Amino acid sequence: MSNRKRTVVFGGSFDPVHIGHISLASEVCRRGLASEVWFMVSPQNPHKQGVALTDEKMRLQMVQLAIEGLQGMRASDFEFGLHRPSYTVNTLAALEQAFPDREFLLLIGADNWDKFGLWYKGDEILARYGIIVYPRGGEECPELPKGVTWLQAELHDVSSTMVRGMVSAGKDIRGLVPDSVAEFIERNELYK
Repeated sequence: MSNRKRTVVFGGSFDPVHIGHISLASEVCRRGLASEVWFMVSPQNPHKQGVALTDEKMRLQMVQLAIEGLQGMRASDFEFGLHRPSYTVNTLAALEQAFPDREFLLLIGADNWDKFGLWYKGDEILARYGIIVYPRGGEECPELPKGVTWLQAELHDVSSTMVRGMVSAGKDIRGLVPDSVAEFIERNELYK
């Protein structure tokens, strides 16, 4: 049994972070699957190259606002200093080197799990790190290899794409994102 602190890496663009993200991270902590969940704000997702993203520092600020006061959660800009695009295997290896007192696990959606065979060095991730998979659309728990955990959690019918579209259309997003994030979006005139 490792005495290293179990730390879940929850990577994403978080453009913007919403209540679904917060709920998943809370569930990981509540179930004792990890001591901490790090929201790893990705400056450039290798699977979304060419997609325009909000400034990375603003996305990080939104995550910081969203998790303020929540136990066991941290907003991380670790990937900002890595080569871009940062592949997950490289991020995990760099984290392991920078934080040898921690055991890193990965939190991904079932949609990403379905495509995991296409991930850069996905077999290496699977061999070296634990993975927690959460359903995205009511999927049943598939047969999973050793080291992969299915997190059956309540899903919120919200996505970052939906939030951006609602802001663009002038609709109220309160209840879909934390109030502090809604205020930040309004104050900075994002997604108009």
